[in-house]
Amino acid sequence: MTEIKFLRDRIGTWTNLRSEVDALEEVYRMARAENDDSFEADLRSTHAGLRVRFDKAVVLELLSGEADRSCAFLTIHAGQGGTEACDWASMLLRMYTRWAERRGFKYEMIDMLESEGGIKSATIEVDAEFAYGYLKGESGVHRLVRISPFDANARRHTSFASVYIFPVLDDSIDLDIKPEDLRIDTYRAGGAGGQKVNKTDSAVRLTHLPTGIVVTCQNERSQYKNKDVAMSVLKSRLYEHYRLEKEKENAKYASEKKEIAWGSQIRSYVFQPYTMVKDHRNKFFVGNVQAVMEGDIDSFIETYLRWKWQGGTISSQEEEDEL
Repeated sequence: MTEIKFLRDRIGTWTNLRSEVDALEEVYRMARAENDDSFEADLRSTHAGLRVRFDKAVVLELLSGEADRSCAFLTIHAGQGGTEACDWASMLLRMYTRWAERRGFKYEMIDMLESEGGIKSATIEVDAEFAYGYLKGESGVHRLVRISPFDANARRHTSFASVYIFPVLDDSIDLDIKPEDLRIDTYRAGGAGGQKVNKTDSAVRLTHLPTGIVVTCQNERSQYKNKDVAMSVLKSRLYEHYRLEKEKENAKYASEKKEIAWGSQIRSYVFQPYTMVKDHRNKFFVGNVQAVMEGDIDSFIETYLRWKWQGGTISSQEEEDEL
């Protein structure tokens, strides 16, 4: 019944748009036949509103992947560079949580490893329909260029942080994990959380032996809850791992296509000597870096979806413009 309602709403969106466009066209013809300019303002306003709804409907049509309707796990890792990189990772975390808030999406902190000046890593769950579909293009390495606030000589620094996006899998996507392939470790959690968290072995670390993927969770006070959350994250990471492996296999027969993987620089955020945020895959850029850091990244998300739908490929590093 949920699927039926979803399909009805999806079809209904286009049916309603078609009816309203036909009605608008009829009014336009009448006004033109009578040479009546009084309808121009209303026609322009209605047309603009229909255009916005059309663009939103098109974006949803682009989210047709197997897991696109799923919620998402978003993981950020600071790159090399100590305090500077950890601060950049915390800035990215704030950007994505602001983006979720702007859209009315709920999110929850799953795991965080804090460091002086920022975070070394963090994982949040974005609980909203199509969260994975919207965010999947954010996976990759994000580069920051700025005058470092931690440098007494006010020199320009470049920092890196990696973002991973994984779908929260439901029962419609089958993924079997063999018990013998899993190692489970428990340990005492650190950081905020009260005496119960810090005095018991409530934190859980799961290691998938065949792939070497490691997942930790220490957000909950209960070891069992942490294990359940960690298992959910592990399944999501394995799904993405196997998906990328399949893309690698397919790439053998399509050498012109290159996948997004760890180490791929997908976007640069430049604060000095000028301001710009640029996506290196499709060359889309904006000049208002402050708005982007406040969560205004929908233009990057939608541009990526359209570019990917058209068969876009990632340019080689030699072809990138210097920032």
